[in-house]
Amino acid sequence: MIATQTFFSVLFFVSVPFFSSAAPPSSDSIYESFVQCFSDKTKSPQTQITDNVFSQTNPSFSSVLRAYIRNARFNTSSTPKPTIIVTPRSDSHVSAAVTCSKTLNFLLKIRSGGHDYEGLSYISDKPFFILDMSNLRDVSVDIADQSAWISAGATLGEVYYRIWEKSKVHGFPAGVCPTVGVGGHISGGGYGNMLRKFGLSVDNLIDAKIVDVNGQILDRKAMGEDLFWAISGGGGASFGVVLGYKVKLVPVPETVTVFRVEKYMDSGAVDMVHKWQSVGPKTDRNLFLRMLIQPATKKKVKTVRATVVALFLGRADEVVALLRKEFPELGLKKENCSEMSWLQSALWWDNRVNPTQIDPKVFLDRNLDRANFGKRKSDYVASEIPRDGIESLFKKMIELGKIGLVFNPYGGKMAEVGVDATPFPHRNKLFKIQYSVTWQENSAEIEKGFLNQANVLYSFMTGFVSKNPRNAYLNYRDVDIGVNNHGTNSYEEGDVYGRKYFGDNFDRLVKVKTAVDPDNFLMNEQSIPTLPSKA
Repeated sequence: MIATQTFFSVLFFVSVPFFSSAAPPSSDSIYESFVQCFSDKTKSPQTQITDNVFSQTNPSFSSVLRAYIRNARFNTSSTPKPTIIVTPRSDSHVSAAVTCSKTLNFLLKIRSGGHDYEGLSYISDKPFFILDMSNLRDVSVDIADQSAWISAGATLGEVYYRIWEKSKVHGFPAGVCPTVGVGGHISGGGYGNMLRKFGLSVDNLIDAKIVDVNGQILDRKAMGEDLFWAISGGGGASFGVVLGYKVKLVPVPETVTVFRVEKYMDSGAVDMVHKWQSVGPKTDRNLFLRMLIQPATKKKVKTVRATVVALFLGRADEVVALLRKEFPELGLKKENCSEMSWLQSALWWDNRVNPTQIDPKVFLDRNLDRANFGKRKSDYVASEIPRDGIESLFKKMIELGKIGLVFNPYGGKMAEVGVDATPFPHRNKLFKIQYSVTWQENSAEIEKGFLNQANVLYSFMTGFVSKNPRNAYLNYRDVDIGVNNHGTNSYEEGDVYGRKYFGDNFDRLVKVKTAVDPDNFLMNEQSIPTLPSKA
């Protein structure tokens, strides 16, 4: 959700020429060519198209671009801008956008909710168009079938609200940030606070629709199981444009329980975090215990605050009794707990005040053109960090002063799904780590300092996390782990970050990519490469 010029020194891109002539065509002539092509493909008069195709000279261009930039680092005057933004209102519009971008030999960036942490869905250092999916936001819930068709441009908040409209005892396992777009979230795996009970979002898919590089609209049957597998955790943008997913709804109790308990170093934080590692991934699968670890100041002394944030799919008495036995270091009491409906718990997880009192319609607010500056990274832990390791981690975080960590426990359903059932390979890990630093100031010097904090802490954690490869989560996008020039070494460069994100599943993803997009039209700085051509 997360530019300064210095960042673009690492955002290399394609080496193929985009234009055969010495002087590239003007943006006006490109716009005219695109609109003509778009009109021909959709069989629509050009006057009907101009509301959905924006050139840089259009008065609305800036507001359309900025609406779904979720990281202020990539919202500066020096950030490269697209030549055209397309905001399709139908599947045929998407098909035309793909075909016409390909005809004009322009890179196409696909943006659903704009939460790519590195902005890869809306920036490039080569001429590019943005395909902004935000108008395609239909959520069609069928309670009798316990399923829903969700368009790629819908937000998670809209999904939860539309399910709640139809049923108070159904939900869907996905993320806790309501403005995240469905297309990127689900295609990258999709996880939330019910993953120990129901797995990832992609573990609950029935069907999908995609526009392939040839502009064809395909469902699961037409695309085949290999491509369906690839867009179920391998990221959608390497393979086509995901139009939407049909998902299985899951049962949720009428009443769930949430709580937040925090401790500082002088009140048992080290013991609590150490013990959490053996409880969070192994406890009742109805319980999700997220751990936040943040540097803090208490009574003018620098310290670390550890906070457990939880969802329990059941009543307060039950979870208090469970954790009294399993996790006495937490010290959970009934007064720490709040009982509410599942939708209200989603509001609570979004840090809403009085979630049982406010109108759930707030989940329909997309909070357009709002962004802080930030950086995120990820890691996976396969074996518990020893207590002295936790102590040394806390000391390092105090020394650095700003960057925080989020530990997300796995186990339960996660460990029961095969590592190759979807492209997401990290099934058997104990927990995932997110490194998180956010700031408000637009300053290259401040940014440099915070990015350095992230890198220093990431380096410090090397001995405690997964190895060979050091795993990462695709939806916690991080260009530090490798980028692709898409030149002669495209496969080798892709192999570096691809193994970290996908493990051995990278090989199958490359085969699918080579089959469905042999010319590598759909690419970004961390897309799946094609197999190297044999000389």
